[in-house]
Amino acid sequence: MNITAFIIYCVVITITPGPTNIVILSSVQHFGARKTMKYVYGATIAFGLLLAASAVLNHVLAGVIPNIVGIMQIIGSVYMLYLAYQIYKMNTGEATPSHNTNFLSGLVMQFVNPKVIIFTLTVIPSYVMPYYSSSLASFQFVAIITVIGFLAFMTWVICGTVFKKFLQQHQKIVNILMALFLVYSAIMASGIV
Repeated sequence: MNITAFIIYCVVITITPGPTNIVILSSVQHFGARKTMKYVYGATIAFGLLLAASAVLNHVLAGVIPNIVGIMQIIGSVYMLYLAYQIYKMNTGEATPSHNTNFLSGLVMQFVNPKVIIFTLTVIPSYVMPYYSSSLASFQFVAIITVIGFLAFMTWVICGTVFKKFLQQHQKIVNILMALFLVYSAIMASGIV
C-alpha cells in the first residue's frame, strides 16, 4: 500500500471546498466557532459511520451503488440548494435560524453529500482492501480517515475564526459567494452538467 498516496487522497478530498466545509465557514462567521463545533461533531460522526458502512458492506453495496448514488444525488442536491438559500439570506442584523449549525444538520449533511458518499465508497476498497483483509485493519483505517476528516473540518473552523472580522465586513458578498459555491456543488452533484 502506498501510504503517501492514501494520505494525500484523504487530505485533498476532505479539505477541499465542498458543501460541508462551506457550511462550516459560514456558520463560524455567523454563529462562532463554539456553536459550529456541534455541526462539526455531527459531520465527523456521519463521516466515520459512512466509512464503516463502506468497509462492512462493500461487496453488498457494489450491486446497488448506481441506485444509491442516483437517489443521494437528488436528495443531496436539493439539500445543498436549501442550504445555499439559507446562507444567502443570512444577515447579522437579525436573528438567523441556527438549523445549519447543530449536530443533526452536520450528521444529515454528510449522509446526503455526494462528495462524501463517493469518497467513502471508494477509499476503503481502493486503498485498504487490496492490501489488508482483516476487519481490524479496515476499522483502523476508518479511524485514521475519520480523524483526517475531523482535522479538515477544524481547518475550516480555524480559518473562519481567523478571518471572521474580514468575513463580517464583507458579509453580503461572502454570503453570495458561499451560496453560489453551494449551488455549484448541487449542480455538479446532481449530474446535470
